[in-house]
Amino acid sequence: MYLYDEFDRTLLTERVSEFRGQVARRLSGELTEDEFKSLRLMNGVYLQLHAYMLRIAIPYGTLSAVQMRRLAHVARKYDRGYGHFTTRQNIQFNWIKLAQLPDAMADLADAGLHGMQTSGNCVRNITTDQWAGVAPDEIEDPRVWAELIRQHVTLHPEFSFLPRKFKIAVGASDHDRAALRIHDLALRMHKNGAGEAGFEVMVGGGLGRTPFIAKTIKQFLPVRDVLTYIEAVLRLYNQYGRRDNIYKARIKILVHDKGGEQFGKEVDAEWQNIKDGSLALDKDVIADIATRFQYPDYEKLLDNPPELKAAQADARFATWHANSVSRHKQSGYAIVTLSLKPIGKPTGDCTADQMDKIADIADRYSYSEIRVGHEQNLVLPQVAQRDLPEVFKALDAIGVATPNVNQISDIIACPGLDYCSLANARAIPVAQEISKRFAEPNLAKSLNRLHVNISGCINACGHHHVGHIGILGVEKNGEEFYQISIGGKADENAQLGTLLGPAVPYDDVVDAVEDLAEAYLALRERPDELFIDTFKRVGVEPFKERVYATR
Repeated sequence: MYLYDEFDRTLLTERVSEFRGQVARRLSGELTEDEFKSLRLMNGVYLQLHAYMLRIAIPYGTLSAVQMRRLAHVARKYDRGYGHFTTRQNIQFNWIKLAQLPDAMADLADAGLHGMQTSGNCVRNITTDQWAGVAPDEIEDPRVWAELIRQHVTLHPEFSFLPRKFKIAVGASDHDRAALRIHDLALRMHKNGAGEAGFEVMVGGGLGRTPFIAKTIKQFLPVRDVLTYIEAVLRLYNQYGRRDNIYKARIKILVHDKGGEQFGKEVDAEWQNIKDGSLALDKDVIADIATRFQYPDYEKLLDNPPELKAAQADARFATWHANSVSRHKQSGYAIVTLSLKPIGKPTGDCTADQMDKIADIADRYSYSEIRVGHEQNLVLPQVAQRDLPEVFKALDAIGVATPNVNQISDIIACPGLDYCSLANARAIPVAQEISKRFAEPNLAKSLNRLHVNISGCINACGHHHVGHIGILGVEKNGEEFYQISIGGKADENAQLGTLLGPAVPYDDVVDAVEDLAEAYLALRERPDELFIDTFKRVGVEPFKERVYATR
């Protein structure tokens, strides 16, 4: 966990006080809604279909048990008893009244939580791998670098009014768990031939109306140059990004128009002017940030202890363990994923009671630490293997031990037309019906790793472009239809999905997903061949033929 200092606390207190005054002026009529809009967006407040929505940042996806309890408190006191975890390692509260927003923000600020830069044309919440610091395959903890970037860009006067929003992600493993290549800027730590750690720099990724996979513009950036290089990228974007057309304002359009190679050359030219300036990082600055991350004092434990072996006799525990428990870098410990995708329920939602219980479990079994992943699930990153049987019982009792992680019912979905004023179609009910259709455990397991992503509009908050099966809600003559794509993925080999064919009506979309699943089972060469690999081998046509044969 990162330990915040007095400066951080003072900043949040002052920000809440400022926003309280702005809300008072809006409520009195001194500010119109149009005048208030830019002020509320700076604090993560949106106006949705039914109410104001408050989006809270969870920097690099790390929460303390204290912070989780505070989120539960806000959900219970100011909202309707739950919150929604998003693909950007944020949490959203959908029903807070405007008059109560300053009090809710003050309560959150006391726990080091805020909504700054979770909206608006600025650098958004810095995200990373939800296994950061505990993953056995990482070079080092990428959260240190995410925190350095967070401190630099928060309220940065030059980059608070960019042409459009700007999203940064950081990873430090060969296997990408942070969806790096769909970000505006991404850093992947690796080592050069001399064994020195540095970053591959990728720019121009993003989904939405015009999706692109990020292009590598620098293969190896020394760690001392992280801030200066990011500064150069942002300066170039701020100067040349389109401000005349909101649909062409993202950096991905600028990179596409210039070409990745040319854009990289222009960034390098700008970087040469600042690379040796005050933003160049020396070892003391990096060490200072690193020392403010508090790591557990791990016990010396053996892998596969007797308690774990004995528990495998319980079929339900064994199924959950095989699905939701992953290897930890420290022997005798494990990483546990908590599914926020119970069969037939909204994806990514977590009740206040569940949050409180998860905080209690984290205190007892995971060194008071919780993580949020971009797949809209939670993680306990520090669980002793001997405690896994008790952890399973505790998680199962509150409904977050569904053994469907990475299966077809582990669906990424935006709020869609149920909440969002931008949406064209519902996403939540579609996700619920798909999960119910594939509720039978053996069927879901037989489909192996299969990611379904659903968006209620072209803005692609549900990341449908990079789902193995992607579903996009569209409106036709006042009715809900859904375009389906297949073959997308968001890992280190990220690619956009291929459109299957004409959009299908709401009543047919779940049947279409079932058709795709049946086609996959018939087409795969062996039981362990993944859906994405079958698609790569046979292409889109056999799947298309199956889906549209009777339509």
